[in-house]
Amino acid sequence: MARHRHRKGRRAGLLAALLGVTTAAAVALAHDPAEPAALRTPPATAATPGLYLDPGGLAPRYVRNLRASGRHAEAAVMRRIADQPAATWFTDARPGFAERARRLVTTAGAAGRVPVVTLYFIPHRDCRQYSAGGARDARTYQNWISSMAAAMRGRRALVILEPDAVAQAVSGCLAPRAVATRYRLLAHAVDTLRAEPGVTVYLDAGHPGWISAARMAPALRRSGATRARGFAINVANFQTTGANLRYGTELSRLLSGRHFVVDTSRNGNGPARRVKGDRHWCNPPGRRLGRAPTLRTGRELVDAYLWVKRPGESDGACGAGAPPQVSGTPPMLGR
Repeated sequence: MARHRHRKGRRAGLLAALLGVTTAAAVALAHDPAEPAALRTPPATAATPGLYLDPGGLAPRYVRNLRASGRHAEAAVMRRIADQPAATWFTDARPGFAERARRLVTTAGAAGRVPVVTLYFIPHRDCRQYSAGGARDARTYQNWISSMAAAMRGRRALVILEPDAVAQAVSGCLAPRAVATRYRLLAHAVDTLRAEPGVTVYLDAGHPGWISAARMAPALRRSGATRARGFAINVANFQTTGANLRYGTELSRLLSGRHFVVDTSRNGNGPARRVKGDRHWCNPPGRRLGRAPTLRTGRELVDAYLWVKRPGESDGACGAGAPPQVSGTPPMLGR
């Protein structure tokens, strides 16, 4: 028990140091994708900040609307979701996107909290399937990432970088030249974002039911994962926390000890049973909320349990009778 408390304190302090805004010069960009970034040592007095609950998020707004219409019983149920910090997704380049990001990190900082920001704009996003979209070309994407990094300058943020992008490249949905371009763009994004001292980057690594760690690790290296703080797993998926911890630990061993975060937003019942011809990833029935978001996991390699996907949202009209997704938000990923 004492050993667990020691690890918990050490992990929490280390992440706190990474999240703290410093006045030091920006970290120089590394050019060798295989060269791991050092995990910085925290000051002895570092305290872990809490995650930011955005009152303007969809779930809190929905609860307020329920209350305003007198549906108090429904509002009480929805508060199980609305009262937990969830990620804010940036999925397009509509005018004002950078200012929206700046307001988010500034407001969170003023509250002494850390926002979770998901960036989801890679070219050929979702291999032109249900989440099709993204930047029209490499230059547009690089400029978008630079704008997002500038918007977060001087503030703290946990960034989940491009859900599914690496896993889909490994799975073969892109042509070889497009795969190489994707890895290059992701590595550039990692370097651009991590140059901001308050920004902590986790590159998405799929989930344990999709790509093996042995196949995923080399692609993550090419995409700059060893220069990031680490990687994110189970984004918008349902794999159990235990399965994710095993997968993440194996990936960490293959990636020079990188740390990781786990999306627990709706994995409380684990994945739906696979049935031939059944889209078990699309609004599967019987799923439940997983562990509440926290930066205190008690595990040395696990920086956080997060709600990256916002629970309660539709995965999109990807199955018979499935409701459409909310405009501007991502459907379920990681098929």
